[in-house]
Amino acid sequence: MPSPAAYQPYRSVLYVPADNPRAIDKAKGLPCDAVILDLEDAVLPDHKALARAGAAHALREGGFGKPVLLRLNGLETPYFQADLEAALLSAPAGIVLPKAEDPASVRELHLGIPLWLMIETPLGVLRAAKLAAVPGVAGLMVGANDLLLSLRARATPGRLPLLYALSAVVLAARAAGVLALDAVYNDLQDGAGLEAECMQGQGLGFDGKTLIHPGQIAAANRVYGVSETEVQAARELMHAWQEAEEQGLGVVQHAGRMIEELHARQARDTLGRWEAEQRGE
Repeated sequence: MPSPAAYQPYRSVLYVPADNPRAIDKAKGLPCDAVILDLEDAVLPDHKALARAGAAHALREGGFGKPVLLRLNGLETPYFQADLEAALLSAPAGIVLPKAEDPASVRELHLGIPLWLMIETPLGVLRAAKLAAVPGVAGLMVGANDLLLSLRARATPGRLPLLYALSAVVLAARAAGVLALDAVYNDLQDGAGLEAECMQGQGLGFDGKTLIHPGQIAAANRVYGVSETEVQAARELMHAWQEAEEQGLGVVQHAGRMIEELHARQARDTLGRWEAEQRGE
């Protein structure tokens, strides 16, 4: 079984404006799996320096008990170089790069800190596999709002205009062996809509969801987490598989279906993810 570190959950990843000290302090006690200190969209232009300083202070102070990523402003912005320097000095758990499109530019940014690439443009979607394969990339994140704008598409229930892009991101991430995080859900009052979108993303293969409000954490953790039913089924399958191995069998019938090593690996992964989730609670 892989080491526990391999099962760090990213079910719920909360954006926090880096110019808001109260929100940063609150995030330390929230049950999200990871935090993104945001220097980009959530911060007004005249607050960029303040946000940069706030993020650096928060990262030095620590106390989150979970991975803390830092979202920089884009490569083409006047803020990028200062953001990058701040990231290198404060050493977040990862750097989030908006509107990633050019694998060569991403390769130049690999300076020892894991990179998380936001796929939020048509070119980014088309190059997702090449971007995910760049050394140092830890994951891909969908930026649906910008992508819809670029596509001249409309946000609809079920996200039909984005299904190709969502699947392309998951496929690219899986091919490269990195994580894939689904886009934020904008309507803070629509709990049912959030639940449905989490279920859709989980069904498509995403590892978790990026969030914009603490009230969204519980739904993401629940949908992307491992249920007690899944844990029990995995334990029973592993028991059956261990008995089969002792008998020298490479395939055995269990719960009305044939299982083999592939299913045992899936069960081990399920149990590993569940144990990691329990450690984080």
